[in-house]
Amino acid sequence: MNYIIREIKKSEYPLLNDFLYETIFQKDGNNLVSKDMIKHPALQQYIREFGTQKDDFCLCAEVKGTVIGAVWTRCIEGFGTVDKSAPELAISIYQDYRGQGIGTDLMKHMLKLLKNKGYQKTSLSVQKENYAVRMYLNLGYEVVDEKEEEYILQYLFA
Repeated sequence: MNYIIREIKKSEYPLLNDFLYETIFQKDGNNLVSKDMIKHPALQQYIREFGTQKDDFCLCAEVKGTVIGAVWTRCIEGFGTVDKSAPELAISIYQDYRGQGIGTDLMKHMLKLLKNKGYQKTSLSVQKENYAVRMYLNLGYEVVDEKEEEYILQYLFA
């Protein structure tokens, strides 16, 4: 599959609503949660007024002029926060494009960007049953906390 990875354009920020919904791990594909779920304040903090904070970074994957995935960070007190100075990362790829290495490529680009910006670490939260756990661990993330259904992962820059 031919795709490019680039910084998201300000005019594309509204796409983060869709990608935020796509980040929600849903075990039962036949019984999806309502898209209104992303209106909850705990989730909105990941995208509300994106681009206004100094730690807001977003890269996207584009196929034939269409954005099909995004990875973004901001310093918040979210589900995967380990340190207020460490950006928390969120990533999402549309279903039809998953399992093709695009997510791994997006992650590698974001980790390089954060390292070049001088960050010491980044973190995220992932459901234990999410197949992406393996990708994160292969990229060098480590489990720093474990809850009933999720892991908190941290990546330390060398």
